[in-house]
Amino acid sequence: MLKNSSFVKLRIMTPTTHGDIIRKTLGEAGAGVQGNYSFCTGSHRQTGRFMPMAGSKPSIGEIGKLAEVEEEVIETICRVDLVEGVIAEIRKVHPYEEPAIDIIPRLEIE
Repeated sequence: MLKNSSFVKLRIMTPTTHGDIIRKTLGEAGAGVQGNYSFCTGSHRQTGRFMPMAGSKPSIGEIGKLAEVEEEVIETICRVDLVEGVIAEIRKVHPYEEPAIDIIPRLEIE
């Protein structure tokens, strides 16, 4: 029987230059704990594309111009009760004005 998990999957997109600090922050904030293991993450590379619009303060790119950046997509699990605190810590170290962070519900088998 399937039921909602007490964990979610976090997916954070960040420039490759910030992968290490994001992973460190995730682990120190309590994400990435699976059984007797901590700081558990996985990642892959992607090309992020975006166009900063008027009113934005981009750390990468220029207003009105399409930008591309090599990014690392970092995935981990996180207890639901820790998510808000973990995301707050990630926002402190993430270079993007609008970090791309997915919070994905999980299911588990009873």
